Amino acid sequence: MGLFDKLFGKKEKESLDQGLQKTKEGFFSKITKAIAGKSTVDEEVLDNLEEALVGSDVGIDTTIKIIERIEARVAKDKYIGTSELNRLLQEEIAAILVDAPDQSLKSFTEPLPQKPYVIMVVGVNGVGKTTTIGKLAYNFKKAGKSVLLGAADTFRAAAVDQLTIWSDRAGVPIVKKEMGSDPAAVAFDTVNSGVAKGADVIIIDTAGRLHTKTHLMDELTKIKRVIQKVIPDAPHEVMLVLDGSTGQNALEQAKHFTAATEVNALAITKLDGTAKGGVVLAIANQFKIPVKFIGVGEKMEDLLVFDKHQFVDSLFSLEKS
Repeated sequence: MGLFDKLFGKKEKESLDQGLQKTKEGFFSKITKAIAGKSTVDEEVLDNLEEALVGSDVGIDTTIKIIERIEARVAKDKYIGTSELNRLLQEEIAAILVDAPDQSLKSFTEPLPQKPYVIMVVGVNGVGKTTTIGKLAYNFKKAGKSVLLGAADTFRAAAVDQLTIWSDRAGVPIVKKEMGSDPAAVAFDTVNSGVAKGADVIIIDTAGRLHTKTHLMDELTKIKRVIQKVIPDAPHEVMLVLDGSTGQNALEQAKHFTAATEVNALAITKLDGTAKGGVVLAIANQFKIPVKFIGVGEKMEDLLVFDKHQFVDSLFSLEKS
């Protein structure tokens, strides 16, 4: 039994399989078509495979990297049949996906690396940022941890209202101020309150507007600075939320936010409604940032801790439901 199997049950694996159904149908059907009728991995197979990967939103740079690795292995082993190609492809895809650092949180249920564990969440409006925060809060609480939310996106009244709704759903407290308040002040009060109350996990929402890169960088830097006045090594995670259904547009958002702040974790949402799940590979390859969570449905439980081996397994072995 692997680590993923210990942390997740059959229900969670089924959620992953079902959530990746559309991506699998598009991705795997393209791969199958690329090697149909071939007995060896030759130049034509690799060309077809390259086209299939690019067509699945894996991205040109990531596709080239995968193809070059497979070419090297084919050259080394001299003869590889197409029956072995799927295995090679799974191994190379898994190799591209970045592992989370040992000291970072890897599941909702395991002991926290630090307490309180502070997560600062960034991302543009509309990607599912508030929903992701609500689901994080719910799943941490379900795992027996006390959670405190901070509504530091004060530019948009709806953002505070939405996070308040999610705090009610998850049954966790929230620190908030009126619209237009200083976001850093909200973050400071949240962390102070979390420390005073002995919270296990503190999750802070931030503004979803990109404005200008300078404005975004200044704001996020200020929030981090005031958090560190209370907890010097916080935030422990700066989590960027990206909408998987936007494909290559998610890459552009990642460029903006990784330039603005030190993002060290990713959450990819809405993978259940898209065939563009290949963008997970493109993002991981380009930014070398671990994917920590993926959203595969509307239910509270449909935010799953990401495990690259199970992700690849579901991508290649998923049966039609």
